[in-house]
Amino acid sequence: MSWFIRKEKNIQTPTEQKKEVPDGLWHKCGHCKQVMLAADLKANAYTCLHCGFHERIGSKEYFELLFDDGQFTELNPHLESADPLNFIDSKPYPQRIKEAQAKTGLKDAVRTAYGKMNGIDLVIACMDFSFIGGSMGSVVGEKVARAIDFAREKRYPLLIISRSGGARMMEAGFSLMQMAKTSAKLALLDEAGVPYISLLTDPTTGGVTASFAMLGDFNIAEPQALIGFAGPRVIRETIGKDLPKGFQSAEFVLEHGFLDFIVDRKELKDELTALLKMIWVN
Repeated sequence: MSWFIRKEKNIQTPTEQKKEVPDGLWHKCGHCKQVMLAADLKANAYTCLHCGFHERIGSKEYFELLFDDGQFTELNPHLESADPLNFIDSKPYPQRIKEAQAKTGLKDAVRTAYGKMNGIDLVIACMDFSFIGGSMGSVVGEKVARAIDFAREKRYPLLIISRSGGARMMEAGFSLMQMAKTSAKLALLDEAGVPYISLLTDPTTGGVTASFAMLGDFNIAEPQALIGFAGPRVIRETIGKDLPKGFQSAEFVLEHGFLDFIVDRKELKDELTALLKMIWVN
């Protein structure tokens, strides 16, 4: 083993000469754990190249995928949550909001915008789970309501992309009121004959599921999305029975008649375009 003996001691590489992999270059799939280039994941509409798993993305990515050339005009971008109840849990609510804003670069858990999708005028309201779990507070409800009003006024089809843990407990009743407000606004949109498509993504739960997420003219979902109102444990304890395997998956919900179809994210823009061309004259 003499060939293995190091003749020069204390060989070291200066820090500035060390090669390190840049952050964000690689991505590990959240389902199959395979590793791929982050650029390849993005080019594949943020779905795994190996198993097709749909990674969670936010409004920035959906707007890039759906609006032509990523061009859009944002609606009501400066609305921020107030603190109507002076709520404090482990920290004051205003502090929690500021921390979420600093972490995500968002004002609240939904962004609304309009632009063209394959030449068709479209209004999109997209929820961001990264902002306090996509919880629905008064700002989320107000921005969705204003987006519905804008779509009705301009007669542009509306797409709402839901991803939420439900109502925002820090606003209590003010949060629950948004369920009724957005549902009433959607009724007016229906009376005006303007189409509304609801896209449910992983996860869509709580008060969002119980309001605008399930009120579309077409309710569609991404593969394997978690869709439900209460969690499995709460339901199991309430009914006293074991639940079917995967009973809150998009596939199970589709089988039981609560969805119209499931669409792969890579085909989402083309599928939405084909659907709107069938039901709507731009």
